[in-house]
Amino acid sequence: MSSRPRAAWPVVAVFTAGYLASYLLPTIVGRLSAHLGLTAAQAGLVGSALLLSSASAGFTLAGRVERYGSRTPARIGLVLAAVGYGSAALAGSVPLVVLSVVVGGFGSGAATAVAAAGIAAQRDPHRTSSLGLLTVSATAGALYLTIPHLGGGHRLPFAAVALVALLVWPATARLNGPTVPEESSSPLTGRLPHRRSGLVLAGGMLVWSMAQNALWGVSSRIGITQAGLTEVTVGAVFAAALGTGLLGVMGAGVLGARVGRAVPIGLGTVIISGSIVLSSSARDLTSFATGEILWNTVYPVVLSYLIGLAASLDVRGRWAVLAGSASSVGVACGPLLGSVLSEEAGYPAMGLILGAATLLVAAPVTAVALHTGGRPLVPGSVRRRGGAPAALLAATTGSLSGAVPKLGSPEQPVTELRVRRRRLVRSAIRTAGPDGGPGQSNAYASTSDR
Repeated sequence: MSSRPRAAWPVVAVFTAGYLASYLLPTIVGRLSAHLGLTAAQAGLVGSALLLSSASAGFTLAGRVERYGSRTPARIGLVLAAVGYGSAALAGSVPLVVLSVVVGGFGSGAATAVAAAGIAAQRDPHRTSSLGLLTVSATAGALYLTIPHLGGGHRLPFAAVALVALLVWPATARLNGPTVPEESSSPLTGRLPHRRSGLVLAGGMLVWSMAQNALWGVSSRIGITQAGLTEVTVGAVFAAALGTGLLGVMGAGVLGARVGRAVPIGLGTVIISGSIVLSSSARDLTSFATGEILWNTVYPVVLSYLIGLAASLDVRGRWAVLAGSASSVGVACGPLLGSVLSEEAGYPAMGLILGAATLLVAAPVTAVALHTGGRPLVPGSVRRRGGAPAALLAATTGSLSGAVPKLGSPEQPVTELRVRRRRLVRSAIRTAGPDGGPGQSNAYASTSDR
């Protein structure tokens, strides 16, 4: 893959198409239960199958996006998403819907993996991930305002995701293709850097995402069955919550790395834990809307910093893809976990369990952010020969510490200074020898005698 960063907007477009299905999960699960005769646990299992298929695509493509290029995997993923979700919209039987959902989920995962690798290659991964979350939140918010008024059973959400995948297709022309042999011999091959931090982050994101999506998968049912709201009102609450999420993402984009990553991740996770408990115990519109809006405001902010943190661990984007795939596994388990906990223990007890799990995972993830804090050195951020590839190569080959900037350290701009001097001619250079002739040096002879 070329070290020159590509434009961010195609990556953002593919990110939106890949993430949209998980953002529409509450209405997908709710409509599968209401219109196909599935129980809450069965509908949650279908949602988990979708997200698990998405996670498997991420693990399949981890470390391979650079070899194949971004364009081909993104196009294959978008085609699978359009065909899979389109078939699910047209299918009327449960087996066909499940099969189509699995195909569409694999396509979404492929698109997300390509986007994750593209985000890691940007000069500012956090800004690009924030822009992606901003776009997908706006798209999902518009759909939550529209879908409840159109009816259509389970067909409409799937059709919307398929349509977005088709609309994003032209943007793949701006993605880079397969690497040529000269570019493939990159010094960045080898072991994954920051292996311990990366594994802790991937495991933490798995549990963190599982807790978030366990609530998200049953949020629609909480509003309808426990808070006594209509589907239209719940959709309006979700749209308002995603709208405030847009404000949160924009604020995170403006804040950037000024306070590091540890404070937004740690403090944000604590706030998310409290909002989970509040939303799951809601009995009326006020408490339900407050919990959902607070949660959806902070959730994308923390997620953007987590994505940026994973991208900063490896400039090739391998940790971004692996951590994103681990997060997708947690996302996949979330709807099923939420359905089982809500049926067995009730919504309030489910919220307490999920809130406690979120608090427990805050400490190790924040520790990773502290350990690898600072602005990452990514391609183009060091204005001198070598740049981030040289920094990463030195960091992985046992070079002396301090000889090169470490990954994650603040950017150090280097200015080239032009110095004018006389050009030496051949007659001005003489050899040193024992015979101290005119204009010659006896330094060598005197040193030898000594």
